[in-house]
Amino acid sequence: MAAAGIRGGGGTVVGMSVEDVRAGRTTGSADAGDAGPVLTEATLDDVADIAALAAVRREAYEAAQPQFWRRASDAVDKHVPWLRTQVEDPDVVALVVRSAESLDGFVFASVVGAPPVYDPGGPTGVVDDFAVADPSLWPTVGRDLLAEVKQRLLARGVAQVVVVCGHHDEAKRTALLTAGLTVASEWLVGPLTE
Repeated sequence: MAAAGIRGGGGTVVGMSVEDVRAGRTTGSADAGDAGPVLTEATLDDVADIAALAAVRREAYEAAQPQFWRRASDAVDKHVPWLRTQVEDPDVVALVVRSAESLDGFVFASVVGAPPVYDPGGPTGVVDDFAVADPSLWPTVGRDLLAEVKQRLLARGVAQVVVVCGHHDEAKRTALLTAGLTVASEWLVGPLTE
C-alpha cells in the first residue's frame, strides 16, 4: 500500500494510503487548514494552468530533441481547446494535484483498443499528457497521479497502461519504473536531408 503523499478533496492528509484517499477517510492537520497537495479531477478552471505547465515541459523536451519535440509557434493556443475537450470527455481520466493555488502536476489518460494484431487482454489506457511542476515531484506527486489514474482505468476494464516518456526525462522515467512499468518500445528519430 503506497503512501498517497497528498490529500484528497475531502481533506485527506499526507501519508495516508491511496485506498484511504479513495475511500474519503480523513485525519489530522488537513482538517485544521493544512494547504498540502490535493488530488482531484481536472476541471475547466484548471485548463490554463495545465496548458502553462505543459508549455514548460514542451520547452524542456525541445531542448533535448530539437526536431522531434519542436514547439509550434501557437502551441498553447492549440492546446487549450484540446485540453478543454479532454476535461469534459467522460471517457478521459483527467486529474490534477494542487498545493494552495499552484498546480503541482496533471495527468490525462484515454482508453483505446489494441491494434488487431495484438491482444493485451483488453483496452489500453494511453497517458500522453503527464507532467509535474518540478522534477523533484515525480517520486510523490507523479507517483500518486499515476496510482490514481491506474485505479480509475482498472475500474473501467482497462488491461494495461502505456505512458509516454521522453528518453531524456530521467526523473519521470525513474518514477515510472519504480511504479512497476517497463519499457515496451522506443522511438529513434533523425532528420532526413538530401
